Amino acid sequence: MDFWRHLSLGDPWRLLVLLLVPMIVAFYLWASRRRGRRGIRFPNTWVLGAVSPRQSQWRRHLAVGLTLASLVTLTVAWARPTTLTDVPRERATVVVVMDVSLSMEANDVEPTRLAAATEAASTFVDSIPERYNVSLVTLSGNPAVVVPPTLDHGAVTRALTGLQPQESTAIGDAITTGLRALEQAPRDPAHPDEVAPGAIVLLSDGESTSGTAPAQAAARAAEAKVPVYTIAYGTENGYVDLDGTREPVPPDPDTLGEIARATGGEAFSADTARQLDRVYERIGSSVGVEKKSTDVTSTFAGFAMVLAVLAAIAAISLGARWP
Repeated sequence: MDFWRHLSLGDPWRLLVLLLVPMIVAFYLWASRRRGRRGIRFPNTWVLGAVSPRQSQWRRHLAVGLTLASLVTLTVAWARPTTLTDVPRERATVVVVMDVSLSMEANDVEPTRLAAATEAASTFVDSIPERYNVSLVTLSGNPAVVVPPTLDHGAVTRALTGLQPQESTAIGDAITTGLRALEQAPRDPAHPDEVAPGAIVLLSDGESTSGTAPAQAAARAAEAKVPVYTIAYGTENGYVDLDGTREPVPPDPDTLGEIARATGGEAFSADTARQLDRVYERIGSSVGVEKKSTDVTSTFAGFAMVLAVLAAIAAISLGARWP
């Protein structure tokens, strides 16, 4: 669907050739009716039909239809079509923002939300291409860059296993901290003035309780053209015991969804460890590619060739005597 939605033509004026199509169709219909009238004028043509194979009407129509389809497709190829396609990134920086607020001690996801989340995040980091820098930011009342952008993915996975719960949740500040982490990414020596594309993958299991408003931080990320992929983590029945009081800690998918939409990322939800693994897999497939305008002339030319071959086979079948 994206292929056709983003399709554009380098020389759209060349499509004027397609004006020949209705003319050809009209001529074909006129010739067909003329042929029928000729048969009526000479009624003894049944004798000729008895000794020669009878042409199938649908085969003739099929041959003409395939020929016209080939002409249309070839004309589109001549107009130099391009579309947006997914192309693997050469370089990128991925910032993993992990919620370490006290609500992550809830055990609605076994053994705890934090333990399951860090294990899934470690698997995700291991799957990121080696040429990508990875950074780790903690999400709490005081977000911090635990691991600056690095090609040493093992350093990030080791840091994930040592995370400890902290008080409060400042989603907006965590996004801002993630943006600062992206600025620390090493530059490409071959292109020192170019900033490698970056993305933030933010997991949170609750609503923001302090710091900058999430919408304000999302606007900054959108301005910097940094997509934020969000994961609303946990179940509606999750709870933690704080000072002898049971506190419900449901996730806040609405806020996280707004962040993703505002920044051009995607929003996900996961309430089990298995679902979280699948979410990270989907995010990995998105972060690893970028949309680029690609010439697809050869694609349309290939379709035109296939249609032309089918048209030729249909035309040959008109004169063939099939068993």
